[in-house]
Amino acid sequence: MDVEKLIKMANQIGDFFEANPDTEEAQREIASHLKKFWNSVMIKSLVSHVQQHQGQGLHPQVVAAVQQYVQ
Repeated sequence: MDVEKLIKMANQIGDFFEANPDTEEAQREIASHLKKFWNSVMIKSLVSHVQQHQGQGLHPQVVAAVQQYVQ
C-alpha cells in the first residue's frame, strides 16, 4: 500500500475532526472512521508508519488516534 496516499487520506480525516474541541472524542472518531472504512492492509500500513517513522507527515490527531485506539 502506498503510504503517501494513506497519509494524505488520513490527514483529510484528521482535518475534518480537528473542528471537534474535545480532542479525546476527535481521536476516538478518527479511529472509528479508520476501522469502519479502511481495510486491514491500509490500517496495518498506517500503524506501521506511525511505529517506524513516528507518524512523520501525519496530522497529530491521527497519530494520537492510531497510538491510542487503533493498535
